[in-house]
Amino acid sequence: MAESRLKFPETPQVQEARAQPARVGVIEELIQALRCLPGVGPKSAQRMAYHLLQRDREGGRRLSLAIGEAVERVGNCRRCRTLTDAEICDVCRDDSRDPTTLCIVETPADMIAIDKGTGFKGLYFVLMGHLSPLDGIGPEQIGLNALEQRLDQGEVREVVLATSSTVEGQATAHYIGEMVRARKLKATRLAYGIPLGGELEFVDSTTLAHAFRGRTELE
Repeated sequence: MAESRLKFPETPQVQEARAQPARVGVIEELIQALRCLPGVGPKSAQRMAYHLLQRDREGGRRLSLAIGEAVERVGNCRRCRTLTDAEICDVCRDDSRDPTTLCIVETPADMIAIDKGTGFKGLYFVLMGHLSPLDGIGPEQIGLNALEQRLDQGEVREVVLATSSTVEGQATAHYIGEMVRARKLKATRLAYGIPLGGELEFVDSTTLAHAFRGRTELE
């Protein structure tokens, strides 16, 4: 018969160590933190982390300071709701812009794209999203109460609905369009259709249908 092994009682230090969860290292914490960025998976986050630690620690320090500063100081513009580090953003403070035309967009990125890519010289209202009842996002969550107050001030004459062409974006545009028309204001929608230089045989049927319905008179 095999000899039974003697079992000694565990010391308090061993019991405490066994009870504690496994320690997550600093590098792993950095990798996990980088994964909060859109489109960044485990491999991309790992490459970023090791690049900063191996080749650009000064860049990492600047990045850390910039993120900390932005998180603490950036808020929403009191008038248009875009992201800014001031009470009123630069666009809303620009007296050269036309206050009678208001462009409705979903995100600050959409606002920048329109402002840089078009000749639009009116003002903006940023929803910070779109209507999505299934996700609990209703009119209040995208600031439509603030938009109503702005429309009721009587300065706006035309509202340009520049929400996305997704189902949620279309529903949001329709909802806001009803608000605008109830106040006897002009509501317009961005045209969606065939891209410049595109050939019809490569355009999907939904886009083609939108383009056909939105046809205009030849000048």
